[in-house]
Amino acid sequence: MNIIIYLIAAAVIGWIATEIMHDRSNLLINIVVAIVGAFLAGFLLSPLFNIGTINDAITIPTMLVTLLGAIILLVIVRLIRRRR
Repeated sequence: MNIIIYLIAAAVIGWIATEIMHDRSNLLINIVVAIVGAFLAGFLLSPLFNIGTINDAITIPTMLVTLLGAIILLVIVRLIRRRR
């Protein structure tokens, strides 16, 4: 049951990140963006803010850190796409 809640939270966070960045994607891409963004946030942002990610627990602060990680990931992907 926890995996279903985790995937729903990841889908919502990924969707919000793609809406903020004006990047249209499907549900699977949204989930992947949020999960990879959570890992990115875990390495970069969690030590900085001393807050975990949705990989630790699903709370408002962890969702915000994961959202910020997903947005950073989308910015990186956008920069890589522009270079091509």
